[in-house]
Amino acid sequence: MRPRVTLVLAITAVVLGGLLLVPSAYARLVDSGGVTSSAEDPPVGIEPSAPPPPTLTAAPVTVKGVDGFFSWALLDRKAGKISGARNMTSTNSTESMIKVWIVSDYLRRLKDKEPPSRLLKMASTAIRDSNDDATNTLYNAAGGVGSLDRLIKMCGLTETSKEIPPGDNRVWWSYTSMSPRDAVRMGECLKDGTAAGPKWTDWVLDEMSKVRGTTAAKDQRARQGGGRWGIIDGLPQGILGQGRVSIKNGWTLINADGKWHLNCLAITDDWVLSVMTRYSGAKGLDFGADVCASVASQLVPPQPGAVLKVPRPLTVKRS
Repeated sequence: MRPRVTLVLAITAVVLGGLLLVPSAYARLVDSGGVTSSAEDPPVGIEPSAPPPPTLTAAPVTVKGVDGFFSWALLDRKAGKISGARNMTSTNSTESMIKVWIVSDYLRRLKDKEPPSRLLKMASTAIRDSNDDATNTLYNAAGGVGSLDRLIKMCGLTETSKEIPPGDNRVWWSYTSMSPRDAVRMGECLKDGTAAGPKWTDWVLDEMSKVRGTTAAKDQRARQGGGRWGIIDGLPQGILGQGRVSIKNGWTLINADGKWHLNCLAITDDWVLSVMTRYSGAKGLDFGADVCASVASQLVPPQPGAVLKVPRPLTVKRS
């Protein structure tokens, strides 16, 4: 009997030992219904949760080569919180970025009246093509300087002021001084309907989503210029595919200081982002466009299982 018992025990040990030697990564489990599943599979009846859709969130931002001024601000619309650079209360001249307010202010003040078709067309080209002459017409129709006063009051701006350029005695809308923090407040003022009113808000935001033209010389003219660049170029498809992105940039090479004054504004359902900068005129328009794109891409958190998008390099491009 001992040899037989010994043999049985030996066989049992070999079998058990063989089972214990199977690597755990390849172990298979059989549930009570006889269905074979991987040990790494989720429990039956529980679907793995999908990662949240990508959005912009506050994060450290680094840019190089800016030899004048650089700042940015981000408004989380759901949390109602503004974050950004330490100097997000410092200011830059708005240039064409303020055109979206001028258009909105003009349209809201019409109340129930329809604008003349000529002026509505001007409102569109002031946004889509950043046309100066169209903006001047609407600015005067909205009451001139009074429009800037309403901007500050209605949008709750604290670092914005009207400015008179050197050698002139008139307030210029393009010289309006504004901080990135106030710029995202202005963006929220557009988004929540305060600026254009219930009748025209969606129209204005839609026109902003249809801004056209590039930084190329062929798209930059004396009284208008291509403005579809900047923040929107730094957004991944995961954000662009979620819905409308409304943008308006402002850019001028100022002779008085020899610098580009350049600003970018973008508005979505979830956030508002503004980037402002001044830099040497020799670096060209593309440099500023890359600054705005780089900030946006650095504020996109890495997504699980996604290829990390590298921020656009800031390179000086000369025509």
